[in-house]
This record gives sequence, C-alpha cells and structure tokens, in this order.
Amino acid sequence: MKIHKYLLFLILPFFLTSCITTKDVKYMQPSESLVINEEGLIPYNIPVYRITKNDMLTLNIVTTPKGDAAQFYSSLNASGSTGGGSVSVAGGGTSVGGTGGNAYLYTNGLKVDSNGDIYVFGIGYLKAEGKTIEDLAKEIQQKVNENFQEGKSEVRLNIDGITYYILGDIETVGITGEKKAHKNTLTLTEAISINGGLNRTVDRKNIVVHRKLPEGIKVAKIDLTREDVMNSPYYYVQNGDEILLTTQRRALNGFGKDPIQTLISGVTVITTALSIYLLLKNL
Repeated sequence: MKIHKYLLFLILPFFLTSCITTKDVKYMQPSESLVINEEGLIPYNIPVYRITKNDMLTLNIVTTPKGDAAQFYSSLNASGSTGGGSVSVAGGGTSVGGTGGNAYLYTNGLKVDSNGDIYVFGIGYLKAEGKTIEDLAKEIQQKVNENFQEGKSEVRLNIDGITYYILGDIETVGITGEKKAHKNTLTLTEAISINGGLNRTVDRKNIVVHRKLPEGIKVAKIDLTREDVMNSPYYYVQNGDEILLTTQRRALNGFGKDPIQTLISGVTVITTALSIYLLLKNL
C-alpha cells in the first residue's frame, strides 16, 4: 500500500505540469503593457514594405484607347491588347499550386536584380531596392510623363499580393506551406484564421517570424497569448515573411494534447512502474 502512495505522490506533479491549460491556448489575453491612445484605441503599427533584391513586381500602364504609350513600352503586349487601352507591360497571371511562387510572374514580371535595380523597356534601369512600391511607381510615372502627355497614362505597380510561409511540425501539416493573400494589410491572427487556426500542441507564446528586409533577415519572437502583441510591427504580416510554429515541449512525448491522452499516458506510466516494482520484488 505504501508503494502505491509513493507512486501517487510521484505521478501527481507530472499530471499538474503536463496538462495544457486555457492560458496556453487562449489568444490576446489582457496585458497591462498594451498601448492605447487617448481615445482608447490601439494605434496601427503597420510597417511599410520596402522592395528587396529578387522581388518580382507587376507593372501595368493604363493608356488612352489608342495605346500609344503601351506600344512604346511593350510592342509585344500592345499587339495583343483590346478595346480599353489597359495593357500589361509585365506581370499578371495566377499562382501555380504546389510549385512555389507565381510561374507567370516569374517569367514575365519585373525582377529586382542583384544590384537592386529593375529594367523597364523604354525607360531603362531604375533603382528599386529599399524603395516603397508607391515611391517606385511615382518615379516610373514621371518617366512615362516625359515621353507622353501628362494625364494620358497611369502607372500601376504592385507585388503579387502578400506571400508568406508557415512552417510547423507534422501535426500542423494542414496549415503549413506557401500562402498568398491579395490584401493591403494582413495581421498574424488573420493569417492563422485563414488557414484554419492552430491546434493545442503549438506554442502560442513562441511564434517565430523571419522577416526579409533590404539589409538582411530580421528574426522576432511573438507571443500570441498577450493582447499587447497588437502593438508589435511583426503582428502585421509582410510579403516574404516566414512564420515558424514551435511545438509545446509537454506535447512532444504525447502529453498534454488533450485530457484523455494525458490520462492514458499517465496510466501507462503507473502500470509500467508497478510492473517493474513487482518484477524486482519477486526476484
């Protein structure tokens, strides 16, 4: 009987520490360090995306119905244009699932080369690295206006949506992979919800984000259980972000995934301990 008591005292702390609690899985729990303004609102802290080497851009020049500007910048595309005068100089198309990236954009888009430049037919090389999409579009528009009457063309420059990557263990396979959102802004919680949410084994307190910047790659750790995460610039997903999901340590050996599994694991440990004890006792 005494051995049973000893085993109970040994196993009890294990049960208390192995179970995943609501604090481990609940998003945006109240935090005293949450920054709000005088109106009681959480200020937006959205970082501006800056172009980096090897980015692929889409460039469209909307012209008059005659398409004069389009013919100047791309006779190939202009020859296939119809009606409205909106002609794609580079870009467009849809993603090819499973291959990574956009095959059409890779072939026809504007690539930011190793020098951080892009080449636009009829204009030449332009420095792109470190600039915002808006700033580069304005620069291209100025170049277009130098060759054609101002107000007769419109430059539309963009990236192919917000492309991001989620990587986790085998149990998060349903959420992992290359993702794309055609939105102007995307929060981390929006990205997760779009992909079905996180299961209990994912450590919400230790989400790692690798962010591509013109200067290099920045690594940040995010705690999604705290509401002050909304003050972080890494709460907003940027193009090229890699989101790494880590597994809770207590779940690695099968403990803490759910109460039934924890109970089964605990009973297995007790049974094994008793079997070893009885075996040793009978020797």
